Amino acid sequence: KLYIYSDVAEFNSNNYNTSFKKNIQIKFEDNTITSNNLDFNFIKNNILVYDNVIYNGSNGNIQTDNIKINLITKNIEIFMNDKNENIKIISF
Repeated sequence: KLYIYSDVAEFNSNNYNTSFKKNIQIKFEDNTITSNNLDFNFIKNNILVYDNVIYNGSNGNIQTDNIKINLITKNIEIFMNDKNENIKIISF
Protein backbone atom coordinates (compact mmCIF):
# COMPACT_ATOMS: atom_id res chain seq x y z
CA LYS A 1 0.00 0.00 0.00
CA LEU A 2 1.09 3.51 -0.81
CA TYR A 3 -0.24 6.49 1.17
CA ILE A 4 -0.01 10.03 -0.26
CA TYR A 5 -0.57 13.16 1.85
CA SER A 6 -0.47 16.77 0.63
CA ASP A 7 -1.90 20.23 1.26
CA VAL A 8 -3.42 20.48 -2.24
CA ALA A 9 -4.72 17.86 -4.69
CA GLU A 10 -6.17 18.53 -8.15
CA PHE A 11 -8.16 15.60 -9.53
CA ASN A 12 -9.07 15.23 -13.22
CA SER A 13 -12.37 13.32 -13.30
CA ASN A 14 -11.99 12.55 -17.04
CA ASN A 15 -8.80 10.51 -16.79
CA TYR A 16 -8.28 10.21 -12.99
CA ASN A 17 -4.87 11.89 -13.14
CA THR A 18 -4.10 13.73 -9.93
CA SER A 19 -1.57 16.46 -9.15
CA PHE A 20 -0.50 16.90 -5.55
CA LYS A 21 1.21 20.09 -4.38
CA LYS A 22 2.77 21.46 -1.19
CA ASN A 23 4.11 19.32 1.63
CA ILE A 24 3.89 15.97 -0.16
CA GLN A 25 4.49 12.95 2.01
CA ILE A 26 4.43 9.42 0.61
CA LYS A 27 4.52 6.49 2.99
CA PHE A 28 4.97 2.83 2.10
CA GLU A 29 6.17 0.11 4.43
CA ASP A 30 9.07 1.66 6.43
CA ASN A 31 9.86 4.25 3.75
CA THR A 32 8.97 7.93 3.43
CA ILE A 33 9.37 10.29 0.47
CA THR A 34 8.80 14.03 0.84
CA SER A 35 8.65 16.61 -1.95
CA ASN A 36 6.90 19.73 -3.18
CA ASN A 37 5.04 18.10 -6.11
CA LEU A 38 3.70 14.74 -7.26
CA ASP A 39 1.86 13.85 -10.48
CA PHE A 40 -0.11 10.61 -10.53
CA ASN A 41 -0.62 9.80 -14.24
CA PHE A 42 -3.00 6.92 -14.95
CA ILE A 43 -2.67 7.32 -18.73
CA LYS A 44 1.11 6.73 -18.63
CA ASN A 45 0.84 4.46 -15.56
CA ASN A 46 3.44 6.36 -13.57
CA ILE A 47 4.02 8.58 -10.58
CA LEU A 48 6.46 11.48 -10.87
CA VAL A 49 7.70 12.93 -7.58
CA TYR A 50 9.65 16.15 -8.12
CA ASP A 51 11.01 19.36 -6.63
CA ASN A 52 13.04 18.90 -3.44
CA VAL A 53 12.67 15.11 -3.18
CA ILE A 54 13.97 13.39 -0.06
CA TYR A 55 13.70 9.63 0.46
CA ASN A 56 14.21 8.17 3.94
CA GLY A 57 14.27 4.41 4.35
CA SER A 58 15.66 1.73 6.59
CA ASN A 59 18.76 1.35 4.37
CA GLY A 60 19.55 5.03 3.87
CA ASN A 61 18.55 8.45 2.54
CA ILE A 62 18.46 9.98 -0.94
CA GLN A 63 18.20 13.63 -2.05
CA THR A 64 17.31 14.17 -5.70
CA ASP A 65 15.24 16.31 -8.06
CA ASN A 66 12.99 13.52 -9.38
CA ILE A 67 11.75 10.03 -8.66
CA LYS A 68 9.65 8.33 -11.35
CA ILE A 69 7.79 5.12 -10.51
CA ASN A 70 6.29 2.89 -13.21
CA LEU A 71 3.06 1.48 -11.78
CA ILE A 72 3.09 -1.58 -14.05
CA THR A 73 6.72 -2.73 -13.87
CA LYS A 74 7.46 -1.17 -10.44
CA ASN A 75 10.72 0.19 -11.94
CA ILE A 76 12.02 3.35 -10.28
CA GLU A 77 14.10 6.07 -11.95
CA ILE A 78 15.98 8.54 -9.76
CA PHE A 79 17.44 11.53 -11.61
CA MET A 80 18.47 15.17 -11.45
CA ASN A 81 17.19 17.96 -13.70
CA ASP A 82 20.77 19.01 -14.46
CA LYS A 83 22.82 16.01 -15.62
CA ASN A 84 25.95 17.68 -14.17
CA GLU A 85 24.55 17.55 -10.64
CA ASN A 86 24.77 14.46 -8.44
CA ILE A 87 22.15 12.59 -6.48
CA LYS A 88 23.06 12.53 -2.78
CA ILE A 89 22.89 9.05 -1.25
CA ILE A 90 23.65 8.05 2.34
CA SER A 91 23.42 4.35 3.13
CA PHE A 92 23.71 2.64 6.49
